[in-house]
Amino acid sequence: MRLEKGGHDGRLSHPARELHSLRAIKAWRQPQQMKKRFGGVTESDAVQEGSMMDYDDFEASALTRPLTQMDKAAAVLLSMGKPIAGKLLKFFTQSELQGIIASAQTLRSIEPHELEILVNEFEDLFTEGAGLMDNAKAIEAILEEGLTPDEVDGLLGRRTAFQSYETSIWDRLQDADPVFVSQHLSKEHPQTIAYILSMMPSTFGAKVLLQLPEAGRADIINRTVNMKNVAPKAAAIIETRVIELLRQMDSERNSAGSVKIAEVMNEMEKSDVDTLLASLESISTDSVKKVRPKIFLFDDILLMPQKSRVALFNDIAGDIITMALRGSSMEMRESVLASIGARQRRMIESDLSSGDAGINPRDIAVARRSVTQEAIRLAASGQIELKPKEAVAA
Repeated sequence: MRLEKGGHDGRLSHPARELHSLRAIKAWRQPQQMKKRFGGVTESDAVQEGSMMDYDDFEASALTRPLTQMDKAAAVLLSMGKPIAGKLLKFFTQSELQGIIASAQTLRSIEPHELEILVNEFEDLFTEGAGLMDNAKAIEAILEEGLTPDEVDGLLGRRTAFQSYETSIWDRLQDADPVFVSQHLSKEHPQTIAYILSMMPSTFGAKVLLQLPEAGRADIINRTVNMKNVAPKAAAIIETRVIELLRQMDSERNSAGSVKIAEVMNEMEKSDVDTLLASLESISTDSVKKVRPKIFLFDDILLMPQKSRVALFNDIAGDIITMALRGSSMEMRESVLASIGARQRRMIESDLSSGDAGINPRDIAVARRSVTQEAIRLAASGQIELKPKEAVAA
């Protein structure tokens, strides 16, 4: 590497990517400082007289392992000291910083005379102290001077595997069904529940809290508000339990077979589904437990909480509701009609009073399927409950 001749600009030709910008450095000191320190030769004199040694000569004269271009950039940066070097960091790209850090952490000791040659080659830089030792710690100190703690940790790889793992636990947990999580948490001690809620993303934590038994919510909130630092061992035990919960969720979520069978059964009549589930239970009770929660038939609307039923039929067109109710029991009709507005109810009752003659059974099945699919969609997004909490817990 050679310095460009013919001016005081002082920029480096190609290795600008190592120091990014010498113009930012030139503003920090005057040529007289260099003249005083290096025998009256300023950077301009050095360039004009050709007194600067090029890198090939420097490498040839080195008594130990030759320095790479990145090593030289790291050495000069280290020689500047924390205040100035810290200000310079903003002129580097992320990849340049990482390269310099890697070089600095493995940089060999540099004798004072070597350092003086390097400083001269970089023209406007000057050194503090004699030689460079303990370069790994020095580069950390420089980074801490000019960057935020998070940026330093990221560049130096200080973020431990445990921190990443800990974050992933709580991030993954929020992808679960709040009802499912609350069922498992309700078996835990209130203090354990409070800790887990405090670690959850706030939006998901609120959903889980509302699914917990109302009688214990105030106590859990009080424990969460007044929670002190949790002992590492206790936190590790709780997080192990959460991991087990995540594995169970993943196992159920990844059970493609049970999902597919449930989708098939959701297309059937209730009597056919009941027959199939009874036959399956005689073979495997566990299989029934995996499939049954995923099944939602039109007749299951009777089991829905009234609030959820109102929310469901609020989004469904009147003609679909009318068609779905044709051929249904009086109990089903009353349950659905009680969930809609008075005006719409009168219109549907009027249509149903004309009887079902000439109605294609397939049209009825399609309408009912539309209702159940909408119910499943709303339940998946947490907007409604398909069954009361007591029935789910049972």
